[in-house]
Amino acid sequence: MNIGIIGCGLIGRKRAKSVPACHTIAGVCDIQTERAEELALMTGCGFVTDDYKKLVELPGLDLVIVSTLNNLLAPITLYAVERGKHVIVEKPGGICSEELLPVIEAAERNHVVVKVGFNHRYHPAMLKAKEIMEREETGEVMFIRGRYGHGGRVGYDREWRADASLSGGGETIDQGVHLIDLARWYMGDFEEVSGFAATYFWDMPVDDNGFISLRKKDGRAAWLQVSCTEWKNMFSLEIYCKNAKLVVEGLGGSYGVEKLYHYQMLPEMGPPDTTIYEYPRGDRSWELEFGEVEKAVLSGEGLEMGGIKDAYEALKIVEQIYRKGRGTR
Repeated sequence: MNIGIIGCGLIGRKRAKSVPACHTIAGVCDIQTERAEELALMTGCGFVTDDYKKLVELPGLDLVIVSTLNNLLAPITLYAVERGKHVIVEKPGGICSEELLPVIEAAERNHVVVKVGFNHRYHPAMLKAKEIMEREETGEVMFIRGRYGHGGRVGYDREWRADASLSGGGETIDQGVHLIDLARWYMGDFEEVSGFAATYFWDMPVDDNGFISLRKKDGRAAWLQVSCTEWKNMFSLEIYCKNAKLVVEGLGGSYGVEKLYHYQMLPEMGPPDTTIYEYPRGDRSWELEFGEVEKAVLSGEGLEMGGIKDAYEALKIVEQIYRKGRGTR
């Protein structure tokens, strides 16, 4: 495939590194041309522009990677999809669910793949947990408890994420969509949403903490918290099943070594059998996610998971939390 990258910052560079050598990065685009030129040098790409329309219309282009600020994700994706291009677009896919409806319609009409960057599904501990659950030894999921947070940095409240017109919101739409997506992946759709977003520390008009409660019709639930006042970066996802408990901790790097704890209940109950999986060799989720897109495009069979409709459902949940108001310091 011939691939174009729009947005050449940190995530654009990560996406570029995830592309196997059998494909060609044909063009790069960024309004900061020096960033585009740096990525072009890194990838050996010969086409550099600051106009995303010129990149999308590059002859022979098959797939576009969109890694811009949130407010541009949906408009650029729609422009590409309407011209028959497959797209990998960063989460959350847009700043509101309504933006994604024309993208969904255009993707179906033009028979193209639109993958949203929910790369957390492709972390090895997440995949292993899913594999164990599908063997049915764990029993039905009763509830999930998830926590995800980082500490920000000096000036964080003056960056683009603190401007709702660019980001769509604060921590709930930023890291919150990852936890919401994982909860939906492991448990399916939720019918009841409650909780709230709050600003406790940072001097900004968007939330620095989100508290999310999701319930299914039968009462099973997910309780999720995200924070950019965590100070020590952390990730924890606990999946409580009828016969087992699965716990994912860490995501590598500053979040700590990624581990999966599998606690399997015994017939006599008491202390469970415990198996611990440890994944110290870095994050391959970006490569695995690209591999799924590659498979979907080349086979014509569509995505197995993490498509634009998943982003739409996650954003609808975020919007319900925001409609319930925001607490302040």
